[in-house]
Amino acid sequence: MESMRDGHPRGEMLASISTGLVQLHSRYYGKGPTKAKTFLVNDTVICLLRGGFTTVERTLIEQGNSDAVYSIRRSFQNAMKEPFTGIVEQATGRSVIAYMSQIHEDPDIAAEIFVLEPIDELGPIENVAGPAEGEAPAE
Repeated sequence: MESMRDGHPRGEMLASISTGLVQLHSRYYGKGPTKAKTFLVNDTVICLLRGGFTTVERTLIEQGNSDAVYSIRRSFQNAMKEPFTGIVEQATGRSVIAYMSQIHEDPDIAAEIFVLEPIDELGPIENVAGPAEGEAPAE
């Protein structure tokens, strides 16, 4: 599976997801992550975004009010489901059947997780027993 939709190499597809998600964060938070890396494992796309807390969010966390940051981020995820999943669907050519988002305070990391509609008869759960791309099979 070296190439994906429209013959684009896998790396270009993953980079376009990273770029698109960073742009959404930048546009709607006023500040985007400083680093992003996207992975495709079986039917799951995972994007790790680093350095994305706004000044307000960082202040709330430092003052012990991280629950407010988590609440705002959950509300944002619900409101932005379609634009976020649209980036992944456009890049992969596959439907997103689940979208989850989580943040970690220190270090400042967000994880955007997208489960794609399976393309074979084995669903995403049954197919995870195999090694991830670049991993050696278990002995």
